[in-house]
Amino acid sequence: MLIQAEIWTVAKTDQGNAVLLRPLDSEVAVPIFIGQLEAQSILIGMAHVPMPRPNTHELMISLLKTLACQLTRIEITEIREGVFYASLHIQSPEGEVIQDSRPSDALALAVRAGCPIYLSDMVVDEAGIPLETIIEESSPQESDSREVEILRMKTALKQAIKNEDYEEAARLRDVLETLDPSDNSGDFPPGEI
Repeated sequence: MLIQAEIWTVAKTDQGNAVLLRPLDSEVAVPIFIGQLEAQSILIGMAHVPMPRPNTHELMISLLKTLACQLTRIEITEIREGVFYASLHIQSPEGEVIQDSRPSDALALAVRAGCPIYLSDMVVDEAGIPLETIIEESSPQESDSREVEILRMKTALKQAIKNEDYEEAARLRDVLETLDPSDNSGDFPPGEI
């Protein structure tokens, strides 16, 4: 049986990045560990951050639209040897197409397409964790908002540099340093900004 779910949060943990999926009206979350780039792509999609050039997931959504296809839902169906398996359900002019996918890619596409996310009840039973046992320094919404704001600012910084608007780039760099002092991606050689 499939259960509709939502992305509760994307968090950094001692074991890496994890997306936590919460079945609707449930006090359980299913953590799926993903890479840093996949986590960023999901957060960018959730925040609808405009990108100067399409990343892989934006390209895939654009390609589906060009081909008169639509991602109608994603399903995370099973866990085998600790690996989660997902599928994309795509409506094409010829009918429904089901495509195997990594859960991280399926989720990045789902947030961009605005389609429902489903978990099998077996996945929830096997990997679900009660929400009260998930300990985070901040609430999921605060954590998400901060990550999304940092991503938005980094994108704006890159665009300001590309446009040679160094005054704006310096302002954005300073704001980024206050949001995330441990991140050096906003550092520039002396005299560059």
